[in-house]
Amino acid sequence: MKNICAVFLKQVSDTLKNKTVLIQFLMFPVLVIIMENAVKIEDMPEHFFARLFAVMFVGMAPLTCMSAIISEEKEKNTLRVLMMSNVKPAEYLLGVGAYVFVMCIAGTVVFAVVGGYSGADLALFIAVMSAGIILSELTGAVIGVFSRNQMTATSITVPVMMIFSFLPMLSMFNDTIRTAARVTYSQQLSELINGIGTTAVSAESVVVISINFVLAVVLFTVAYRRKGLE
Repeated sequence: MKNICAVFLKQVSDTLKNKTVLIQFLMFPVLVIIMENAVKIEDMPEHFFARLFAVMFVGMAPLTCMSAIISEEKEKNTLRVLMMSNVKPAEYLLGVGAYVFVMCIAGTVVFAVVGGYSGADLALFIAVMSAGIILSELTGAVIGVFSRNQMTATSITVPVMMIFSFLPMLSMFNDTIRTAARVTYSQQLSELINGIGTTAVSAESVVVISINFVLAVVLFTVAYRRKGLE
């Protein structure tokens, strides 16, 4: 626990230095505040932007941040130094994962406030967002561990991030895309968030999210066994 906390605090202290990571935490929360207050369109659903950007935030920020942090510290040999200082790989990953999770939950609170959630709806919203954050973190960790350096990680992260963050938005306007996107966790998160307060949690969403989680764990295990953290 001491090592995990040390890694966590190290990432906190590096937040302002790493602009790539910092902007991911701030971009969508700031954008949703602006859009919700500045854009008023007739017949637009209430808190439309809060629900839309919440899903995009989950599909982009945790994934990008995890891959960027791990690949950067591999490239700069920071990880090698940490391993030589008796920090175990699991401790490092938990420390970084906890940092990204806490920062993303802070953004989630912004979405919850702007979206007007309260009571049971608020609890469900945070639970859905938390599940998405963890899944995106796992996906980002797979990319970070698999990549040799930050450039390689970025080239893989961008298309993956675009798939998970933009598919739910595109599926609103195209039934074919919606059908194809149903196998992704971000689309199921979108449906769960849009259904808060009106429909119950569907079995399909739970099954798809669970399958995505298992696949992410398997991919991470394979990537870690092949590449490790050094």
